[in-house]
Amino acid sequence: MHITLTGNLGSGKSTICRILEKEYGKEIYSTGKVQRSIAEEMGISVLEMNQLMCSDHKYDHLIDDTTAKISRENPDKPSVFDSRLAWNFVESSFRVFLSVSLNTAAERVYNDNRGEVEKYTSVEDAKAQLKLRAETENIRYKDIYGLDYFNFDNYNLILDSTWCPPECLASLLIREAEEYERKLSAGKTPATKILISPKRLGLEAGTPDFTQKTLYPDGIVSLVRTEEDFAIRDGREIAEAAVRAGMPFVQARL
Repeated sequence: MHITLTGNLGSGKSTICRILEKEYGKEIYSTGKVQRSIAEEMGISVLEMNQLMCSDHKYDHLIDDTTAKISRENPDKPSVFDSRLAWNFVESSFRVFLSVSLNTAAERVYNDNRGEVEKYTSVEDAKAQLKLRAETENIRYKDIYGLDYFNFDNYNLILDSTWCPPECLASLLIREAEEYERKLSAGKTPATKILISPKRLGLEAGTPDFTQKTLYPDGIVSLVRTEEDFAIRDGREIAEAAVRAGMPFVQARL
């Protein structure tokens, strides 16, 4: 199956894609790569393509159709589609959402050099801008496509990148994708899996052991959304047991 990768702003999607390409031989198709392909076919620059997209939504649909076409024409190619909405358009994909706490995302983008088009005066400014961008994009996706981007039911795996090294995230993503395919082959329909750090849920945790075979316990922690993140509603003992065992994640449900 193809892998479609999306997530919160600042969650590390580009970094994960570079690792998947270099270490796992995946071919990466980003929205930018698809845009460049279409612009080349049209005989225009990428800048001109972006300007057209701002004034006419038909170019969004053109990119979506091209993404679906690439996936359909390359069913056996080990590909990763790095795009906000590829999960909705790529056929037969393992749909992954990278999640990150807003505070961590703000620190990351503030400390990155993202050029003149994405500048922040402080971490708090970055936090406010990221929150507004997420809200604006979600409204846009609902308006154009009727999609709820932040509904976790849209995805097969929600993976928390707040505290986990990207190399471990890439390895875990591949492992979960393979497990998902095994279950499908056995005639099972796997439920959405949420893997989140106990530390993100407010538990005091030391440095987890990312080398151990089991990275999360069997039990499932019940969560509720807060204004900016998540909190434990039920199953705190499972998260505490994961911390004691040095596990970096727990399974969760909303």
